[in-house]
Amino acid sequence: MKQLSETWFAEGRIDFELKKYTLLAYLQEVNKYFTENKLYPQLADIVFHYNNMVAFRENKRYLQEHFPKKLTGVQLEKLQLLYEQMIGDDELMSDLEDIIQYSAGKIKNTIKNGAEIYEFVEEKISIQPVGIIPLDLQEGYFFLSTSETKRTRVYHYRLSIFEKHDEKYRSIKTAFIDHWQRGITSTYEHIKSELIRHRRDLPNPAVYSIETSLSFPVDETLLPVAKRSLVKFISSQAA
Repeated sequence: MKQLSETWFAEGRIDFELKKYTLLAYLQEVNKYFTENKLYPQLADIVFHYNNMVAFRENKRYLQEHFPKKLTGVQLEKLQLLYEQMIGDDELMSDLEDIIQYSAGKIKNTIKNGAEIYEFVEEKISIQPVGIIPLDLQEGYFFLSTSETKRTRVYHYRLSIFEKHDEKYRSIKTAFIDHWQRGITSTYEHIKSELIRHRRDLPNPAVYSIETSLSFPVDETLLPVAKRSLVKFISSQAA
């Protein structure tokens, strides 16, 4: 899929029709993935572009505060330089404002489409602890399963906390371990026991089962939504 650059709306010739064509071609590709129920990385990408344009329009000074994780120093400097070059040209800034206003509306509608899929998937996910949960919930395992198959994906997870705008947020890093075939003897509890027996670095891990009845793409949709849902679930337990 062809990506938009971070400053696509302000690069090259500032022409409304040209930028409109560029944007609509990009959003057509994004919506094609959404039609296939594939959310990521497309959803995160268009959210970034929306926020990026809004920040550029409002004030360059807010760029560093709003997007420290996505923009590198080089990208940030590029946006600031573009802003400084254009701010003195009233006609150019007016054309750019028209492009941003149109593009922001179109991107916002596409974000809404993706968000509806995300919320639908989130509602279809069920999370349950497996066995006794320890006091330390920052690291452990989760099992991802659909009702259509008895094959379970096993992941290791680790939570961390980062600060943004004087608020603390939890992030999650995961690593795929293996597939496990569930059965009468191979239950979630059995899988947990085997993990503890063979992976001695976590003798008393927090373990969760995540189940869904959906058959959506795993890597592009089910796994990203499951990870975010698990962070919410653990945060509510730790509160």
